[in-house]
Amino acid sequence: MNSENAEYDVVVVGAGAAGLNAALLLGRARRKVLVVDAGGPRNAPAAHMHGFLSRDGLPPSTLLELGRAEIARYGVRLVRGRVEEIEHGFSVRLEGGPVIGARRVLVATGLYDELPAIVGVREQWGKDVLHCPYCHGYEVADQPLAVLGTHPGAVHQALLLRQWSDDVVFLPHTLDLTAEDRERLDARGLRVVEGKIDHLVVEEGRLRGVELADGRVLPRAAVFLFPRMVPHDQLLTRLGCAKDDAGLVGTDRTGRTSVPGVWAAGNVVDPRAQVVTAAGMGSSAAFALNADLLDEDVRTAVERHRAASAPTR
Repeated sequence: MNSENAEYDVVVVGAGAAGLNAALLLGRARRKVLVVDAGGPRNAPAAHMHGFLSRDGLPPSTLLELGRAEIARYGVRLVRGRVEEIEHGFSVRLEGGPVIGARRVLVATGLYDELPAIVGVREQWGKDVLHCPYCHGYEVADQPLAVLGTHPGAVHQALLLRQWSDDVVFLPHTLDLTAEDRERLDARGLRVVEGKIDHLVVEEGRLRGVELADGRVLPRAAVFLFPRMVPHDQLLTRLGCAKDDAGLVGTDRTGRTSVPGVWAAGNVVDPRAQVVTAAGMGSSAAFALNADLLDEDVRTAVERHRAASAPTR
């Protein structure tokens, strides 16, 4: 699509912290920006978010509400919908809707957490079944905790959680622990309880414990597990954006992908990014996007200037 005919300077796909913060800066830079949001943020099950300076303890939905109001003040348009395809050029096709022209695109579509098929896990996810110790460890400090061995990263997670509680039980479940793993857990004061997990014991909406297949019940106030994090990166991969050795779409420090004009930010390219990190990634991408657009604007202006200044014959 010809940049001069594009409807928007930037189309941002995804209205989480990364997408909204990028839109905020681009709006303040007086760029014409459209944000397309399909809803369903990753942290929707959580009652509060933490580790974000000046916003610690704020409900995630409130942060997004504030962000939407802020970008509106700078003329950024937000539409509800799902982007079906981004074509080189760029034509952004909305599901059941119009095709929108953009000079640049920023994909900030996040990821989803693939949870183990243990009864009670999904129901309590984000409440008292948790993932990030930095996000939720303080709120369950000094309580009896368990770590489920459903992912290779669970051992590190358990070692880390020892900072918040001296009563942390590691449940290998189906995970094969090495001798080194067992030594590290033991040295850290973590108890390993063998046996396959049958289900989580939940009463009146609250976790009470973990029941093993042999009928043993371990009373616990909270359970931590490491989910399989799956980026919503289909739009990027269909554009041909290269992936790195970890299987994630690769970007430079500003979020620029291998495809010219395409940026990505937030959990879609960094599954470990917290809300504050994702917001910062959106900010970096916005600066780079504006600079890239400026380069194009200047080239176009110079060409027109030369054409207008050329002597007539």
